[in-house]
Amino acid sequence: MKILIIEDEKVLADSLKLMLESKGFEAEAVYDGESGEQYAMLNIYDLIILDIMLPKKNGYEVAKAVRAKRNATPILMLTAKSDVDDKVQGLDAGADYYLTKPFDARELLACVNALLRRQGSQVNELAFGNTRLDMESASLICGENSVRLSAREFEVMRLLMVSGEKHTSKETLLTKVWGYDSDAVENHVEAYVSFLRKKLISIGSDVRIEAMRRLGYHLECDEKC
Repeated sequence: MKILIIEDEKVLADSLKLMLESKGFEAEAVYDGESGEQYAMLNIYDLIILDIMLPKKNGYEVAKAVRAKRNATPILMLTAKSDVDDKVQGLDAGADYYLTKPFDARELLACVNALLRRQGSQVNELAFGNTRLDMESASLICGENSVRLSAREFEVMRLLMVSGEKHTSKETLLTKVWGYDSDAVENHVEAYVSFLRKKLISIGSDVRIEAMRRLGYHLECDEKC
């Protein structure tokens, strides 16, 4: 799970980043609203933690811009403002939840997990055909057979299982798995898809990763799924 932190208090932003990473999340921090909006528009994050009082663009403006682009990424808004009117303004701008500073780290984590569950992002496993992807062990499971996946194999398989029969482009996989600033190319995606195909066969899965020219990849299974 990738989380974007938009917070101008650098110490707080970096502390949040470290805390989230210690819980198994990937996290990036930016320190002004203009940069935050640019990052959010990449649409590669599972959650955005957004402060209101930011330089260049405030959190309300960032949230409105994100929602105007039909980006549905959950937004957890952080602020020192506790007035009801401020909370209403934040929710109207597109925030999903509002957390007032100062807050307890446990409270923040509970909010993060609740928002991810609401999006269907934080679940114990994904399934397609006769095969399950265990999110905790990063394993593909078919009946009594299982195989562990590397970190990138896991992320590629997770995205494919979430999309199912819908196409996932190579560009999307590159951005979400390797990162927008990576030097990885489409051959990297093809190599990891090849690894996954072999692992699916090794456990007797009926799931196939099919490629469609210019559209990317989707899942099919031998029996009707």
